[in-house]
Amino acid sequence: MVAGAAAFTSFAPLSVNAASKKGSGILTAGRMGPMLCKVQDGKLISSTNALAQTVANSLQTTGPDQVHTQARITHPVVRKGYLENPTAPKGSRGSDEFVKVSWDEAYKLIHEQHMRIRKENSPEAIFAGSYGWRSSGVLHKAQTLLQRYMSMAGGYSGHLGDYSTGAAQVIMPHVMGSIEVYEQQTTYPVVMEHSDVVVLWGMNPLNTLKIAWSSTDCSGLEFFNQLKSSGKTIIAIDPMRSETIDFFGDKVQWIAPHPLTDVALLMGIAHTLVKNNKHDKAFLDKYTTGYDKFEAYLLGKEDGEEKTAEWAANISGVPAKQIEVLADIFSKNRTMLMAGWGIQRQQYGEQRHWMIATLSAMLGQIGLPGGGFGFSYHYSNGGNPTRDAAILPAISASIGGGSSAGNDWAVSGAVNSFPVARIVEALENPGGKYQHNGHDKTFPDIKMIWWAGGGNFTHHQDTNRLIKAWNKPELVVISEIYWTAAAKHADIVLPITTSFERNDMTMTGDYSNQHLVPMKKVVEAQGEARNDFDVFADMAELLKAGGRDVYTEGKSEMDWLKEFYDTAQKAGRAARIRMPNFGRFWDTNELIEMRFNKDAAGFVRHADFRKDPIMNPLGTPSGKIEIFSKTIEGYGYEDCPPHPTWMAPTEFIGSAKKGELQLMTAHAAHRLHSQFNYAKLRDEYAIANREPISINTEDAKVMGIKTGDLVRAYNDRGEVLVGALVSDGIKPGSVCIHEGGWPDLDPETGICRNGGANVLTSDIPTSRLANGCAANSSLVRIEKYKGKVLGLDAFVPPKGA
Repeated sequence: MVAGAAAFTSFAPLSVNAASKKGSGILTAGRMGPMLCKVQDGKLISSTNALAQTVANSLQTTGPDQVHTQARITHPVVRKGYLENPTAPKGSRGSDEFVKVSWDEAYKLIHEQHMRIRKENSPEAIFAGSYGWRSSGVLHKAQTLLQRYMSMAGGYSGHLGDYSTGAAQVIMPHVMGSIEVYEQQTTYPVVMEHSDVVVLWGMNPLNTLKIAWSSTDCSGLEFFNQLKSSGKTIIAIDPMRSETIDFFGDKVQWIAPHPLTDVALLMGIAHTLVKNNKHDKAFLDKYTTGYDKFEAYLLGKEDGEEKTAEWAANISGVPAKQIEVLADIFSKNRTMLMAGWGIQRQQYGEQRHWMIATLSAMLGQIGLPGGGFGFSYHYSNGGNPTRDAAILPAISASIGGGSSAGNDWAVSGAVNSFPVARIVEALENPGGKYQHNGHDKTFPDIKMIWWAGGGNFTHHQDTNRLIKAWNKPELVVISEIYWTAAAKHADIVLPITTSFERNDMTMTGDYSNQHLVPMKKVVEAQGEARNDFDVFADMAELLKAGGRDVYTEGKSEMDWLKEFYDTAQKAGRAARIRMPNFGRFWDTNELIEMRFNKDAAGFVRHADFRKDPIMNPLGTPSGKIEIFSKTIEGYGYEDCPPHPTWMAPTEFIGSAKKGELQLMTAHAAHRLHSQFNYAKLRDEYAIANREPISINTEDAKVMGIKTGDLVRAYNDRGEVLVGALVSDGIKPGSVCIHEGGWPDLDPETGICRNGGANVLTSDIPTSRLANGCAANSSLVRIEKYKGKVLGLDAFVPPKGA
C-alpha cells in the first residue's frame, strides 16, 4: 500500500473525552458529523467538529443558527380561513394569515378532520410519504414517526424513490443488478494504491461530502485532500469550475462540456476506443450481454449516424482531439470513473449512468483494483472502508416491527406509493394511470397531506405549478422547525424541535459505520416546540384509548435509546468491539470508534463477479452486465430505449432560441439543500442579498451585466431575482443558480425575491422507466433587473405567526 493510503487508514478521531474535560463542549451529531457544542446562559453559542480534520467543514458551525433564528416556528398555528370552517375553508394557502392555538386545539382539529377525510374516502387519500433530509438520529426520524402513526390509523399513501438518484436507482438494477448509487465503493486505500487516473465526472465532493445521510465520518474530504497530493492524473469533467476543481488547482485538468451532453461525450470516447481497437473484447464477451447491438448503434448501423469524436464534439463542445486523448488515457491506464448524480437529474437521465457503466465495460476494468466506475464517492463517504461495527438499529414505521397479538389494529403501512418526484402529477391527476418501470400504476386521490422532516416546496420543480396543485387537498399539515415555504402554504403548522433539543444516537458513515455517537440534548426546546415522537404519541392516543402506549411500546425516549444501544452492544461483542454499558456511554461524552478491518479496506467493487461470473453472477436476468436490456426492450418506452442512446433533451442548448441559456442547479457550498439558507453562512455566498447566478464572462458582456448586479432570470414557468457572479468558470451559454434557495414570491409581481431555482425548472419525469427528477433540463433568459426594489421575506414568519 502506498504511503498516502497508509496515512489515510490511520486517520483517527479527536479524543472527545479529553476535549470535554477541558470544557470543549457537549457531544452531539448531525448530518455534518459529530460536534462539540458550547452553551452559555441556556443558549447554544458554538458548534465545532469533534473529529480530526484537514479540510474545514463550514456546516459544522451552524448549530447556533439552527436553534436561534427568527425563522423558527415557536407555537402551533392554524390558517385563519381554515380555523373558521375546516370543511369549507375560506382564503388560500400561502396568502392567508395564521392564528395561534394551543397544542390540544391543534391535536383535536387535526384528529377530527383526519378521521373525517379517512372515513369519507380511503387510506389512499392520506399522503404521508414525507420526503427530505430530516434530522439525523435512529429514534427521532420524522418521516418514520409520521408513518408509524399513520399505520396505526389504518394506512396511507407513500412514495417511491427519491429526488437525488431517481433515474439511476431504477436503471442500474437492469444494467448491473444493483442500484450502485447507495453501495460501498472500491475503497479509498485501493484507489490510492492502484488507480493511475481518477475522473471526477459531474461531481463536486468538496461540497457534497460535508454531510451524510446518517452523519459524516469526515473521511471523504480527507481522501480527496490526499488524492490532491498523490501525483495521480486527475480529470474533472463539469460545465462549471466547481469548488472541488478550485481545490485541486493545477493538479486537475478541467474539461467543460455543454450541460446535458454527457452521453454524447461518453459515446465519442467509446467510438474512439472501437476505431482504434482499444476496447476490451475479451471482457465484453465474458462479462456483458448485448454489446454487439450497442456497437451497431455506436457505428451508425442502427440509425445511420456514427457517434464519432467529431459528432460528439459538435454536441458537447469538447474538441474532437480532446475526446480522442481521453480515450487514449483511459485505455492505457488504470482508470476510475467517479460520477455524480446531477447528470442523471435530467430528461433521459437513465442514459447517463448506463453509458458510464458501458464505457467502463469497454475499458475492461470493472472489478479490477482501482478501475471501473463508482457512483457514491461524492456521497456519505463511499469508499471509506467498512468497519467491524456494532450497528445501531432504528425505530420502525410499524409497531413492534410487525403485527402482534392484540395490536393488529395498529399495523398497516403504505397502501399506495408513487414516485416521489411525481407528487404534482398525482395531485393534478387523481386516479390517473401511469407507467413506472414496466408496471401499470394508478395515482391516489389525495385529500390530506401531512409532511414532516422535509422541504418539498424547495426541492420540487416548477414552484408555481406546485402551488396550484397544492391547493387541491382538503387539509395540509406541516410539522416543521422553520417557516419554510411549505409551512407558509399549510393549513395547520406544528413547531418541532431541532436535534440540539432532544436526545438521540447515530452512526457515522453510511458505508463505514466508523463511529457510534451520542446525540446529546444541548439546550431546552425553544418556544412551544415538541419532539415528533411526542407529537405522534399524543395523536395516537386520540385514535384509541391506550394508543400512546401502543405507539411508544411503553418506552420513553431514553428507554428506546438504551434498547438500541444494548442491541448494538450485543452485536459488538461478537465482533470483539469493547463497549461500556449504556449508562457509562451516555455519561462519558465520548463517541465509540469501530474496529478497522484490513480485509474490508481492500474491498474492490465487483471483484467477485470478475473472478468468477458463474458463481458470483450479477442480479440481472443474464447474470451479466446488460449493455442491451431485453427487459427494457419489452417495455417499449420511446424515452428509454434498450441500450444507451443519445436523445437531445426538449429544453437544450443545442436547440435554444437566441438569448436562451441552459440552467444548472448545482449544490451550494454552505448549506444542505435548503437547510441553513437562513444562517450566517449566507453572507459567504449571497450577492445583493439574493442567491447568486453564475454567468460566463462573454454572455454577461453581451447583456451588460457585471458582478453584483441584480438580475432577472425568467422563462414561461416563472421569474426570480438573483445576484450576478460573472466568471470564466462556467461554460458559455450556461448559467447556474444553486438549488435550495427558499421560494419567496412577491405577491404583486410573482417574482421570487430570493432566487429559488425551482421557480424556473421544468417538472417533467426523466422517462417512463424511472419517473425521476429532471431539474437540470431547463432553459432561461436573463436581463439586468431595473424594476422597483423588492424586500426579502423568505425567512420572516407570516402574519399571525
